[in-house]
Amino acid sequence: MRLLIIEDDMTLANSIGDYLREDFDVDFAYDGEEGLYEAEKDIYDIILLDIMMPEMDGYEVLDTLRKEGISTPVIFMTAKDSVDDKIKGLRLGADDYVVKPFFREELLARIEAVLRRSGRWTDIASIKYKDLTLERKTKRVFLREKEIFLQGKQYDLLEYLLSNKDTILTKEQIFDRIWGFDSETMVSVVEVYISNLRKTLKNYGYTLPIKTVRGLGYMFSLEEANEEEKA
Repeated sequence: MRLLIIEDDMTLANSIGDYLREDFDVDFAYDGEEGLYEAEKDIYDIILLDIMMPEMDGYEVLDTLRKEGISTPVIFMTAKDSVDDKIKGLRLGADDYVVKPFFREELLARIEAVLRRSGRWTDIASIKYKDLTLERKTKRVFLREKEIFLQGKQYDLLEYLLSNKDTILTKEQIFDRIWGFDSETMVSVVEVYISNLRKTLKNYGYTLPIKTVRGLGYMFSLEEANEEEKA
């Protein structure tokens, strides 16, 4: 799962990031404008957002995201501890509000709780879909207990698609999520990897239910999966 920390205190941000890296892929933004730019990519599972920042404060960032229809769960983490501040944050669309200083273990528990409520949470250790099992820590894939060997970023691509079932993911979203927005690779690499992933799994007797949505992107389609079973 991918997490964005928007926090102008680099020492604090890096400390939190180091703690969460065991369970998440962590990205950083160190002011409000940069944070908004990253969050607007809509590739994150959850965002940790400071309030008092240069360029644009956390309230403005969240308000803009919600007005743009971006529903990524957001947890405010801030020194502003008044009831009015908490109410303002929650009414703008925050999913939780953590007051600094806080214990890192508490923050992780709150992240897990928010992800469960939002329906984005999956077992940290593995992702399962019918006969397919992905072990996240080792990046191993099993089909009916037989291991499937995926090359390079094929695993990351499969995990991202499987974690967003019945959701259209644009090529740009997939590219930013898997290769990173600063990669020198071209977006067209997504098509190549989708094709190779389909072929690899087909060699193991498994038809991957990835639907190509013309002009938009790709979707792990449960409807197509059910049709395959009926065929």
